[in-house]
Amino acid sequence: MAYAIPAPPVAAVPVVGGEPFPVHRIYCVGRNYADHAREMGHDPDREPPFFFMKPADAVVATGSKIPYPPKTKDYQHEIELVVALGKGGRDVPVEKALDLVYGYAVGLDMTRRDLQGEAKKLGRPWDLGKGFDQSAPCAPLSPVSKVGHISKGAIWLKVNGKVRQQGDIAQLIWSVPETIAYLSGFITLAPGDLIYSGTPAGVAAVVNGDQLEGHVDGLTELTITIG
Repeated sequence: MAYAIPAPPVAAVPVVGGEPFPVHRIYCVGRNYADHAREMGHDPDREPPFFFMKPADAVVATGSKIPYPPKTKDYQHEIELVVALGKGGRDVPVEKALDLVYGYAVGLDMTRRDLQGEAKKLGRPWDLGKGFDQSAPCAPLSPVSKVGHISKGAIWLKVNGKVRQQGDIAQLIWSVPETIAYLSGFITLAPGDLIYSGTPAGVAAVVNGDQLEGHVDGLTELTITIG
């Protein structure tokens, strides 16, 4: 098919031992660990999950150097378990939700916290604080066929070799299948969708030259350099 301008390249994430995974959409779950909810000044009681989005081409491969983004003085890290969907669906029951999952990866929800905070105060969308260029680093995906489904295990982030964030996937307020089922009640999920499932406490700012190392038990680690 001919287009008015050249078609943009397909955003993709590497797959361990396989062909790249094309990214359709990126959904992120907000405040899905109680300790992170507290550090952000919110009640950690189990309320319905909420979501924000990032553009598909915000993904960044492990080993990359990403520039410090413009218009911010508070650029923060959020380490997350990423869920990649190989199948789509609408109104998916919780007990069937994991059937949609292709694999898992370690990801970072990079955030311009000052822009997000200003948007919150003004009752405006978070897009410029969350959905900017190169804001979704993602390690290679590990297929479910190789690692199974991940419902527990350590998750942590080191900055320059020192632990900044740590927790356990079992501490998710809304589990992976619950999150998929809930989200599918609002939109039709599609193959290629990524879900960033939430971050534990310890989010903090990074500066040029910082080296970030992210980990979830059983998955390929993520390394990113700022600057």
